[in-house]
Amino acid sequence: MILEPDIRNQLDQYLQLMENDIVIKVSAGSDTNSQDMLSLINEIASLSPKIKVEKAVLPKTPSFSINRMNEDTGIIFAGIPLGHEFSSLVLALLQVSGRPPKIEAKVIDSIKNLKGEYHFESYVSLSCHNCPEVVQALNLMSLLNPNITHTMIDGSIFKEEAESKDIMAVPAVFLNGEFFSSGRMTLEEILAKIGTSPDASELKNKEVFDVLVVGGGPAGASAAIYSARKGLRTGIVAKRFGGQVLDTMAIENFISVKYTEGPKLAADLEEHVKNYDIDIMKPYQVKSLRKNKFVEIELENGALLKSKTVIIATGARPRTLGVPGEAEFRNKGVAYCPHCDGPLFEGKNVAVIGGGNAGVEAAIDLAGIVNHVTLLEFLPELKADAVLQEHLYKLPNVTVLKNVQTQEITGTEKVNGITYLEKDTGAVKHIPLDGVFVQIGLIPNTDWLEGTLTLNHLKEIVVDKYGATNIPGVFAAGDCTDSPYKQIVISMGSGATAALSAFDYLIRN
Repeated sequence: MILEPDIRNQLDQYLQLMENDIVIKVSAGSDTNSQDMLSLINEIASLSPKIKVEKAVLPKTPSFSINRMNEDTGIIFAGIPLGHEFSSLVLALLQVSGRPPKIEAKVIDSIKNLKGEYHFESYVSLSCHNCPEVVQALNLMSLLNPNITHTMIDGSIFKEEAESKDIMAVPAVFLNGEFFSSGRMTLEEILAKIGTSPDASELKNKEVFDVLVVGGGPAGASAAIYSARKGLRTGIVAKRFGGQVLDTMAIENFISVKYTEGPKLAADLEEHVKNYDIDIMKPYQVKSLRKNKFVEIELENGALLKSKTVIIATGARPRTLGVPGEAEFRNKGVAYCPHCDGPLFEGKNVAVIGGGNAGVEAAIDLAGIVNHVTLLEFLPELKADAVLQEHLYKLPNVTVLKNVQTQEITGTEKVNGITYLEKDTGAVKHIPLDGVFVQIGLIPNTDWLEGTLTLNHLKEIVVDKYGATNIPGVFAAGDCTDSPYKQIVISMGSGATAALSAFDYLIRN
């Protein structure tokens, strides 16, 4: 058996939801991976009479396609989709059988109306929590439009192929043989990138909102829900739902939930918001804010949204080093997610920049995958919790360099090393490396507000205890504010506070 008993039982329950018969066409050889894939397919097929299995010859081996009876869908898994991709496999089984996807009708129409041929390939690692969203979006597009195909490729099985394409970050998506994108993308972002934006035309005719929330993370979701529950005309505009939560693996401090993972929590946030009469607008990037009769939010596409009050909840993003080579080699050896991209550096030498909890945890995780980890910390001592440091120093393949300053990430086509300064001696040294993982904290997403709202020296929005900013009717919540602690529960609470404050503001004005 490939599946653990509890996973097998869950899958059995999911497969009861299948609508119609499907055919899994399998291309397998005599190698171990092929045999493991065959075992998985046969085990799945044994759980439902609606699943038929046929031998086939597909472009990649091992691989399998999931199809309607007498009709190929173009959905192919090259590899063994376990780990985080198991959910992608289950969804594909259900949706190919006829189970309707949970997306808006206008998005479905946008996919069906796409003209031309689109052959996608996505390279993933099974430990990547960002990959399933991309895989599932591309699978869905393949299912809805006969001119679209998608092959998910497990980079660990097709390692030589991934290396030949210099794939050093996942998910890496290719379209018709050419590089398309790297990193997490929502279905709406993929459609926008290929020239189809489902909501763009509708933004011009939006009525004035009572509350407009900018941002779809924990703070934004909380603010929108609290506003809607007050009976206010509420809108939420966001690049994507989840914010930083999407890049978080294990979450064990979300009160009443012993354990969850970021992508699941992000999906739950969006589902909760959809339970209310909230106008959800995504994926849109905000450009500016100004106050006239109403508060006006201008988007990058030129659209203008107006509201009586606005709640800014744009969160934060990973802080960059700002040294030569970082931008040039991003996704070519420079990475920010050890969970996603770590497996691509198996057996290689890497560096982790940052000695806080995030950096030390990254070094610990990577030490189990790569050949050697060098951790560099700017300060004389690490800032991580003592228990993490104790674990770190026990690892035989980790070197810790303290009181050093990164000066340059070197390379040609991809990263080949890092240059650093020893602050106490003044010596400049260089380490040959294959990858650099940057883990030096966060920076608030407030660049678009400079010169409008009052920001502190960290570019955080200055708010009072009600979440109010210096502009009447404009509130802020979450990690983009000067709140001293950046935690999910605190962001949710501040979102609720801002919504209640906006409600009070509307009553008085």
